[in-house]
Amino acid sequence: MPLKPLKPSISFAQFTQIHAKLLTNPKPHIFNPLLGSLVNSISPENGLFLYNQMLHYPSSHNHFTFTYALKACCFLHQTQKGLEIHAHLIKSDVVSWTSIISGFSKLGFEKEALGKFLSMNVRPNSTTLVTALSACSSLRRLKLGKAIHGLRLRTLNEENVSLENALLDFYVRCAYLRSAENLFEKMHKRDVVSWTTMIGGYAQSGLCEEAVRVFQNMVHAGEAIPNEATLVNVLSACSSISALHLGQWVHSYINSRHDVIIDGNVGNALINMYVKCGNMEMAILIFKAIEHKDIISWSTVISGLAMNGLGKQAFVLFSLMLVHGISPDDITFLGLLSACSHGGLINQGMMVFEAMKDVYNISPQIRHYACMVDMYGKAGLLDEAEAFIKEMPMEAEGPVWGALLHACQIHGNEKKYEKVRECLLGSKGVTVGAFALLSNTYASCDRWNDANDVRVAMRSRGLKKMAGCSWIELVNPSNPVG
Repeated sequence: MPLKPLKPSISFAQFTQIHAKLLTNPKPHIFNPLLGSLVNSISPENGLFLYNQMLHYPSSHNHFTFTYALKACCFLHQTQKGLEIHAHLIKSDVVSWTSIISGFSKLGFEKEALGKFLSMNVRPNSTTLVTALSACSSLRRLKLGKAIHGLRLRTLNEENVSLENALLDFYVRCAYLRSAENLFEKMHKRDVVSWTTMIGGYAQSGLCEEAVRVFQNMVHAGEAIPNEATLVNVLSACSSISALHLGQWVHSYINSRHDVIIDGNVGNALINMYVKCGNMEMAILIFKAIEHKDIISWSTVISGLAMNGLGKQAFVLFSLMLVHGISPDDITFLGLLSACSHGGLINQGMMVFEAMKDVYNISPQIRHYACMVDMYGKAGLLDEAEAFIKEMPMEAEGPVWGALLHACQIHGNEKKYEKVRECLLGSKGVTVGAFALLSNTYASCDRWNDANDVRVAMRSRGLKKMAGCSWIELVNPSNPVG
């Protein structure tokens, strides 16, 4: 693709002044500050215009000039121009190499960034390694990232928290938590990013108890103060394991922090925590208290009301949301359909589903169809549920057939159950729960061979049912995190 010509907004008078200065005193210490200001302004194309003029005067530029120009290319997404600038480099120094690697990475060209990193003919510094690790994280390049870790150990002896944090993030995003743990424990200095990365890594990997434990250690250690991201991550962990007392303690901790406002992401995380822990009263109190309610705030409470069988209240809140000018999204409609399913609101459910498509132009996903089938099934409308599946514009997947299978079991329709069973086993996206339901149903009827066949089919798909467990909070009232 040919490079689009740059159209600077520098006036003719300004151009004349710049040209005159270049003729009389073409020195980097004069023009680089101007170049940097232009690059960081709202019109970085002016920076590239000045750079092009400076190229005509060899004494007017140095490696900082090229760094600024490469930065402008990043802002303007001028990839080809960036390569052209790199070719003009007077000498290949680490600053210039790092600039172009960072530029490619920030523009989303991580593969090209790593290609440049591997072709470096100078020794990389810590900033170079941080940039390369970021690209490795995005591409999940585990082998190369580990090689960079080894290079860091061999060549950089000084402590560098930013580099250690980049390594932590790399291992976490590549799901190598054991390596992240080892690195975290060996770090002599850990900042809020270090702690938050570990907490988020555990939470995203489903190890929520560990996430909460690390947060407790962070508060006790006092070497870093939790920020908004830390609090959101630990509240997410509390939500996942329905640890109400721990969530309440985090809430109390937030209240003790005068620099943290319960709004935005923190407010939404608190609402979600109380919803998941079944405390709708507190969820609604926080919802009412936060000043800036976004679609996440509204949808979370609507879904919470639906899960707790408060379907009518969910629709009242939905109406209030529309009054406030908030447009619903697919999550909002999932909550409304769930409310209809739990409350047996068949007519409302059908209207919501149609409004989702026709009024708000939101294409239903598998989970929306599964919710509709669940709604019909719970009401005993098994034929209607089956007809609805046949009219789907896409192939029904596991969640849809699983919802109908569950309905057949509830209403004792053995004939349809066997038919749905065949469809379920032949579909994709079947969850462990659906297989377990099928197997347990056969077992309850003493059909052990059929139950065993289902288990075999489950294992053949690489699915494994985790052993059941319960989260029990043993709380010392005087020290809830002790």
